[in-house]
Amino acid sequence: MESRMEKILVVDDEASIRRILETRLSMIGYDVITAGDGEEALTTFRKADPDLVVLDVMMPKLDGYGVCQEIRKESDVPIIMLTALADVADRITGLELGADDYIAKPFSPKELESRIRSILRRRLSKTSAEGIPRSGIIEIDNLKIYTNKRQVYKGNERIRLTGVEYSLLELLVSHSGKSFSRGEILQQVWGYSAEQHADTRVVDVHISRLRSKLENDPENPEFILTARGTGYLFQRITESEHEL
Repeated sequence: MESRMEKILVVDDEASIRRILETRLSMIGYDVITAGDGEEALTTFRKADPDLVVLDVMMPKLDGYGVCQEIRKESDVPIIMLTALADVADRITGLELGADDYIAKPFSPKELESRIRSILRRRLSKTSAEGIPRSGIIEIDNLKIYTNKRQVYKGNERIRLTGVEYSLLELLVSHSGKSFSRGEILQQVWGYSAEQHADTRVVDVHISRLRSKLENDPENPEFILTARGTGYLFQRITESEHEL
């Protein structure tokens, strides 16, 4: 039985960019749909239920930030933002609103294709990180991680995580007590090669988002700790905590 083609929604107000990306992504096996403004993007998103969204920031009617916010109210679908904004703070805004990654314009279509493959591969993977049981529950204090469902509960409340957020948490938990540099995290979670000079603030923003969702006091975290001069680590998990 043939597997379903992964569907990608490309949103950009420049028709030339939509055509280029639709052609290139279709040629490598994706089902591509497009939208030319923010309002059309939301309508198309709700009808088509795509597996990933490539989302431009500067658009008429509703900008990419607004679209990202609306999508995140109802879906954890991966979002890669395209931004021509020169200010780094503006680029980071998309990540803070829930985007998984961003690419600055002008960009290489080949680079975008690589990032799409990496995010979809991890999202659709049925395997867990090394050290994580494929079925069962990891319980740490009031957190429960259902590894077979890729779901996390805080007390009795399910915490909505994006695929990238869960993969980041899974990496840290599976090597609890070990610190990872930002570069190592980018390689493990986002699939960047060591040669790609990616913005490490992508990691910082996702760590901040995870802390805001999981920690009782995000300013004084108990689970996801900062390793001074290195990166981040998850508190060491004892054998009694690890698997139930």
